[in-house]
Amino acid sequence: MAANATPENLVGVLRDTVVALVRRDGPDLSARQLGVFLTCYLQEGAHTVRGLAAELNVSKPAITRALDRLGELDLARRKVDPMDRRSVLVQRTLKGTAFLRDLRSIMAEAQATARKAAGAEAPKKVANG
Repeated sequence: MAANATPENLVGVLRDTVVALVRRDGPDLSARQLGVFLTCYLQEGAHTVRGLAAELNVSKPAITRALDRLGELDLARRKVDPMDRRSVLVQRTLKGTAFLRDLRSIMAEAQATARKAAGAEAPKKVANG
């Protein structure tokens, strides 16, 4: 979508993605929960409550609440860090991996729709002479 990556098109893709998520029969995540989910699934390495709070610039209790919801939906789970039993690690789940795959598919469809709309709106070139 590089040629069509205007702010308007990107916001349209976001809107179409969110609407598709709302309409489908599946988890309904808040923006914060989705941010935590995507950070855990798209950034490599171990994730802790403290690290996620710092990364997203929100409080640790806000991350804990988001992880509570992700845990209820089996999109992520917490595990005590075997190297530091005071710390909790966030783990990916099979259901979370499937949700990410679905999200990618929904976004690809929204992106294709935006490309078609942008192509339809592009001015037609008129041949000279």
